[in-house]
Amino acid sequence: MEPVLSKALVWLRNDLRLSDNPALVEGCKLDETIAIYIHATDKGLRPEGGAARWWLNRSLNSVAADLAKIGVKLKVECGLSLDVLKRVAGETGADSVHWNRRYGPDARELDKTIKASLREDGLDVSSHEGNVLAEPWTVETGQGKPYSVFTPFWKTLKAKDIARPLPAPRGKSIKSDAVDTDYVEPAWAEKLQHYWHHGEKAALSALDDFLEDKVEDYPEGRNVPAKDVTSRLSPHLRFGEISAREIWHRALAYAHAKPSKAGAIDKFLSELAWRDFSYHQLYHRDDISKVSMQPKYEGLEWRNAPKQLTAWSKGATGFPIIDAGMRELWETGYMHNRVRMLVASLLTKNMLIDWRRGEDWFWDCLVDADEANNPASWQWVAGSGLDAAPYFRIFNPVTQGERFDGAGDYVRRWVPELGKMPDKWVHKPFEAPEEVLKSAGVVLGRTYPNPVVDLKSTRARALEAVSDL
Repeated sequence: MEPVLSKALVWLRNDLRLSDNPALVEGCKLDETIAIYIHATDKGLRPEGGAARWWLNRSLNSVAADLAKIGVKLKVECGLSLDVLKRVAGETGADSVHWNRRYGPDARELDKTIKASLREDGLDVSSHEGNVLAEPWTVETGQGKPYSVFTPFWKTLKAKDIARPLPAPRGKSIKSDAVDTDYVEPAWAEKLQHYWHHGEKAALSALDDFLEDKVEDYPEGRNVPAKDVTSRLSPHLRFGEISAREIWHRALAYAHAKPSKAGAIDKFLSELAWRDFSYHQLYHRDDISKVSMQPKYEGLEWRNAPKQLTAWSKGATGFPIIDAGMRELWETGYMHNRVRMLVASLLTKNMLIDWRRGEDWFWDCLVDADEANNPASWQWVAGSGLDAAPYFRIFNPVTQGERFDGAGDYVRRWVPELGKMPDKWVHKPFEAPEEVLKSAGVVLGRTYPNPVVDLKSTRARALEAVSDL
């Protein structure tokens, strides 16, 4: 009589990697492991935007090849999560199901329901730590409450013993098949492939390159959009091609080996901690992509200004650094973080358009669109978030451009029609003398738009709108 083999079903979500994957490690302790990814149609779950869906397709095929090297086959299915899991568990004869935790309110409720139902069917179901440095309920104030301000959150998180990343499981290689074959890549996505590499190997390489060549310039250079000194790890983190814990411990090891870079690495790790703070907010609040974290902002009267919204989304506002950022987003699926703040400020304050409209656009266009970071960052700029920028802090795109892109390199890359504008005028062509515009081949209103808003009067309007909240 042949022995009965134990089988595990590992449900992958935002953890498309082998290293430091707790659910995969536990699943691989059984005799046979099957991995599954579900394009879930469950109510309450937010489907990926177009750019993120493109990345997901590439990432699934990458992790499928990696899993095959350790003897694990990846199945990609579509439908209601519980229905798919029950069917696949039955087809494969799985005894147990493993997944890494999600932290959004709707996802948590769904996972709770699924876990109870599968256990009723006699399956052993286990959830494991998700892709954060520390799970949200483990970082508390002295009164046992969640943090609402980043600085004390960072101090508490930094003092914690962050779990070391788990090594990848081992196994005997099997044949790798293409997965996610129903995905049809849209024509507009072709441009994105020129800017990105996908998968766990690419993520680890990006981290190593950053620590070796860029981190020393990070504290100051990260605010200069024309400089290539940021890690660009955000889409890899979004899909879990690398874990936050892996980044944390590799960076600390690098700081230990090269003490001269320790200060810069500490700044980088504090920015990584902002991601955890966003998940902290996601876990402890209502759906932060829909509800203002400061309730009074739900009473703010937003404007319905479709022409201005369209000009903003197309990079045709007449403010060069804004337009550069929006065009970078459309071309690459990414935008420099400093510029993300500027474009969000113009939309929510000078245009007085609901931050949710901007968050939706970013959700569709960003390859790193993240359920916690995306809305938390938008609310931070709009003033409605926790530890947010004060509402009266309204970024001026002209002065910000002159400060952080003084030579106009970033603007000239993404707004080539301003390529011949002198540095003095490249961030404010609408103030340039006629002879300067003519020499640069710029005709306002024809080759480059006039500003869609007046910065001074719209700033006053924004302050007035919030004064009675």
